[in-house]
Parts: sequence; C-alpha cells; structure tokens
Amino acid sequence: MTTPLPSLQEIASCVSGYDPNALPVAQAKEFIDRLTPRVEAVESLAIRSALGRVLARDIVSAIDVPAHDNSAMDGFALAAADLRDGADTALPVVGTAFAGEAFAGNVGRGEAVRIMTGAVMPAGLDTVVPQEFTRSDGNRVVIPAGVVRAGDNRRLAGEDLARGEAALRAGRILSPADLGLLASLGQAEVPVFRRLRVAFFSTGDELRSIGEPLDEGCVYDSNRYTLWGMLQRLGVEVIDMGVVRDDPAALEKAFRDAAAAADAVITSGGVSVGEADHTKQVMASLGDVLFWKIAMRPGRPMAIGRIGAVDQPGKPPAILFGLPGNPVAVMVTFYAFVRDALLAMSGAQVAALPMLRAAATAPIRKKPGRTEYQRGIVSHGADGQWQVQITGSQGSGILRSMSVANGLVVLHHEQGSVDAGGLVDVLPFDGLV
Repeated sequence: MTTPLPSLQEIASCVSGYDPNALPVAQAKEFIDRLTPRVEAVESLAIRSALGRVLARDIVSAIDVPAHDNSAMDGFALAAADLRDGADTALPVVGTAFAGEAFAGNVGRGEAVRIMTGAVMPAGLDTVVPQEFTRSDGNRVVIPAGVVRAGDNRRLAGEDLARGEAALRAGRILSPADLGLLASLGQAEVPVFRRLRVAFFSTGDELRSIGEPLDEGCVYDSNRYTLWGMLQRLGVEVIDMGVVRDDPAALEKAFRDAAAAADAVITSGGVSVGEADHTKQVMASLGDVLFWKIAMRPGRPMAIGRIGAVDQPGKPPAILFGLPGNPVAVMVTFYAFVRDALLAMSGAQVAALPMLRAAATAPIRKKPGRTEYQRGIVSHGADGQWQVQITGSQGSGILRSMSVANGLVVLHHEQGSVDAGGLVDVLPFDGLV
C-alpha cells in the first residue's frame, strides 16, 4: 500500500519560521528539500555513456589498484639495505624490468635492476632511484649518497584502491575522472538512476518566439532559452513546451501534459500578486500549490507544489516550480532553489555551491531582512586578492547584467550595507551558468 504524501501545509508546519508572505531563503530551501521526492528507477550504462549521470549504488573495487608494487619512474630498483651510509653505492645491474611483464631473473643481495615506469618491482627490491640521479661504471650503477631513501618512487599494491574498498559512493555525479577510475577497475558498465524528466514553458500573451514578428508591446521569450541552458547543465531530460498564451484552457492543457510527461514542471511568469492572467488560478486548480513572497531580491514571487496527471492515476504528481517572469529573477530563483532540488530528485548527493570571499570595490546598499543577489565582476586586485565590482543597474529585467557578470554577490538575510573594501560572498558562474 502506497504511503500518502504529506500535504504542503503539513510540510510547512515542520519548517521553523514559515511565513508564505515573507519567507526567508533558508526556510524556502528547507521546505523544498522536504517536498521533493527522489528518483528510484536504475539502469545500467556503458561507462562512456555515463558521464554526468548519478551513480545509483556504491562501486566497490574487486581488485587492488595497482595490482602489484611497481616503479613510479624510469631508473634502477634496489634494496635500500644495500645503500651505503654517507657514501656512494655501486651495484651490479643484473637485468631490466619492463612494464607489462614479470621480471624473469633472480636478484641477489647487493644487486640492482634497471626498471621502467610501471614495471613490477622484482622480489626483494623496495626502492627506485631515478635514472638521472645515477651514473654508470661499466656494468654497475653508481648511486650518490643521499639521493634516495628507503621506499622512494615505489607504488604500493592497492595504494590507489584496495580490494573491497568503496571506489565511488552512490549519489555521485560521474565526472571524467570517475570514468577513468571505473575503467581502472575493469568495470565496463555502471548502475545509474534514470534521468529526471523536466518540462518547462513560458506564459504570457506578450511573449513571442524567435522567428515570429514582434508586435507592439511584445517581447521575445528569453526565459525558455536560459532555462533550457541551465537544465542542460544538470543532465536532465528536457521537455520544452514553448510559450503558452494566457488562456485557461490552453494553460490547463499545458500543465496536464507537463505533469503527465515529467517529474518536475517549471514555468516562468504569472505568479506575481495582481497578475492579470490565469496562471495562478489554473495552478491552484490542478494540485496542491502554495504561492510565496520570498524575502529575496530579485525573485520575490514564486509558486511551489504538486500537480497531477488526470489520465495517469498511478503516476506520482510532478513537482511544480512557478518562477517569476523577469529574466534575471528566473535565473536567480533557479540557482537559489530549483537547481539543488532537481539534483536531489535525480538521486545526487547535493552539497552547497562553493563561494569565494571578495572585497567590494564600491559601497553596496542593502537592508537587513532579505537576501539579495547582485550581479558582479570578480577579478584580482592590485594586492592579488579577489575583488568584485557590481555590474551597474540591478533591475530584474536586465538580462545583459547576467551575461556581463561572472558571479553573483550574495548578500545574506541579516546583512546590511557593505562599505568599499568590505568582504562579501560571491557565487562564481564558472561551471554554473
């Protein structure tokens, strides 16, 4: 029997300080984390198809990596006990050890072997002296005093990964290095969660798609393209449903189709107080939806909830994120709330995005009681330390400011104005936007 989902009001009762008319960013994030479900379906992929996917189970090494003690460089393998204390050591060379094959000879006390990078260490030898530190004396190698210590330049069996050790943990978003690590274990396939399906559309009679004539009072829809780009970075399956006009029947169809096709639905526009459209009413009629006024700038209005597909009674409801219509507010609310929620829904272990501390090049005005995200340009100052300059006008419709900036200056809820030279937190765009 399926456990009924808690209502949004029940979730809200668990969030300390919950006030939908003045909701702090931290409480909004907590609510969303409590609301969002996790994908459970798992599929097996070839490692070359798994980049950016979320690992569904721990990967445990079945072998030692490396499998044998081996040389970290070209040189001469020897036993450290044969080195003379405070004087040069001359040892006869009795063979060569090559990578990829076992050393066939026998090594006695006081003998050395020429060895190549990656070659298995011959039995009884524990140290490698780099070739450039030595000199030849007939069939002997001369090791100057003090150039090598016991165990130098030897890779130990299992020092990268030991048999039975967890190589990668479930919830990891697989990187190029992870693919190489899987290959080093001889693992051709990897279990990953299925892709999260995310549908999105823009609302508003004033919006026009690229290629359509731009009538008086109309604007081209930029939000679908920024949303598409931000979703692509998350590796989800993206369903672009275009622009939906401000008509109840059209909106209802769009929401129902989106809920039927996707795990999450994102809209832009139609959630502000006093909006002369039908988006909020249709949202509320199709599921359990709350409308927030978040204590943040830009991006104050937002809708959050669940909407279901009538013709798919067995399908879980889709999570709804109703974002503001202004272009910068769309991007800021996406990064403040939606990005982490979608990653968590995908099964990923989500960590807070790293921020850097930078000195403001000029005063920044800010009232306590809300979180502000200002667009900034981060650079190195004359003293070599990070500094940040605000891009200029911070209006939520000035999309160019997001393109010019290379980071968001995050001014926290209780923070006030910042003097020139004061340190602020900056969320870098590199790898994010």
